[in-house]
Amino acid sequence: MATTREKVMKFLLEKQRCTINEIAERVEINPISVRHHISKLETDALVAYEDEKRGVGRPTRVYFLTNKGMELFPSRYLSLSVSLIDQLKEVLSQEAINKFFEEIGTNLASNDLKNINLEEIDIKKRLELIEEFLEKQGFTVKISEEGNNYRIYETSCPYIHVGKEHREICIVDETLISALLEHPVKKTECILDGDPHCSYLVQIDEEKSDK
Repeated sequence: MATTREKVMKFLLEKQRCTINEIAERVEINPISVRHHISKLETDALVAYEDEKRGVGRPTRVYFLTNKGMELFPSRYLSLSVSLIDQLKEVLSQEAINKFFEEIGTNLASNDLKNINLEEIDIKKRLELIEEFLEKQGFTVKISEEGNNYRIYETSCPYIHVGKEHREICIVDETLISALLEHPVKKTECILDGDPHCSYLVQIDEEKSDK
């Protein structure tokens, strides 16, 4: 029998965006209990919320599964994602496939940077933005400073199930990081290789680090 938490997540999967009261009605528990479960799911980065305008009056808070949350339902989305990439590989060269994933990473960065002028932001602030943007995509991120260099650790990846079949998907976050930093990065570890995390080395010269 499914737990209440599983019922909440399944309803969010089906409905996509819903309120506390809608969840409470569906899983047949009171709204206070729903808030308790939602709070735990938010802490685990499985659920997020937005304030949505619904007619007249104050915006309504709606909840939805994050990429990380949706990865808990791989049977529905994983097979489709893998099949789509399989089909692409039948008609595109490896170079074109790599370019395809680079463009996805570049577009994600462009969307996140719509209202941000990178020229006004130093390297540490850019790294904070990277952490925020990657977590929004479903990654769990930690950043450490190593002299003038930095290392970005991804301790969980929302694409890991697809990556097991198609490693090219790793190009997405690497491109995203490079675009946000406006600086190349070097991948030194990968979960798909059995490492405990993925990590990227960001080598910054002194002049740029003081920018």
